[in-house]
Amino acid sequence: MRGLSMLNKLSILFLPLLIACTAPAPNENIDQILEKALRNPESADNSVQLQKLGFTIQVGAFSSQSNALGLENLLRGQGIDAYSFLHKSGLYKVRFGDHENHAMARRQALRLKKNGQIDDFFIVAPTEHSASRIERTGKGDLRAELVSTASRFLGVPYAWGGESVRNGFDCSGLTMVVYRLNGLNLPRNSAWQFDHGRPVARRELKLGDLVFFATNGGRRVSHVGMYIGDDRFIHAPRPGRKVSVAKLSNSYFRKRFLGGRTYL
Repeated sequence: MRGLSMLNKLSILFLPLLIACTAPAPNENIDQILEKALRNPESADNSVQLQKLGFTIQVGAFSSQSNALGLENLLRGQGIDAYSFLHKSGLYKVRFGDHENHAMARRQALRLKKNGQIDDFFIVAPTEHSASRIERTGKGDLRAELVSTASRFLGVPYAWGGESVRNGFDCSGLTMVVYRLNGLNLPRNSAWQFDHGRPVARRELKLGDLVFFATNGGRRVSHVGMYIGDDRFIHAPRPGRKVSVAKLSNSYFRKRFLGGRTYL
């Protein structure tokens, strides 16, 4: 994929509409985030334990984020829940799938390759994810791994895949990608993330917990970030801005804080 043989297709299909986030109102000093599916945060009492990811398929090795997003959108247009991310190698890659075994993942990858939708691929086994490795060995700290993964995206331009190409890109894509790269199947939608997490008081937040805000007023979830300790969280503000660190004690976020959620 390093040769970018998919570029002809990507140049046609990659037309991202970054409409999920808007510029701040004149009296605000931080970004406002629009969310498609919003629900009443008072209903957050149906907590679930995240399932571990099975075998996934990894494709691409792009130096350009836009090329990875183009492939992501190409696959999502085919009904495949793909997500792009910055690999620790410094290249942007794309993953998708959640298969019970290696053979099932390989069959899907070979079918897509035969149809010209992907080029070379790599099957990622569950044992390669930190969630499975730590559970198996009893060594390591999953919360620290989540924060380490999120920190890798600092300074990266906001361009996470939203619920669909039409609806653009949203902040919850960052939290979803970080959890999935560590082997936990966190859904993309921030309303789901809020409603299905276990409530955590602000003073009891731990590394890797998610923090939610009502940046559009009222009590409806419209922004999410990941808590990294010391009153700070990592978040993806809006198109044109980069993934960055903010403080919960910031007057803007303090007034709009809806609560924390944990899945661990």
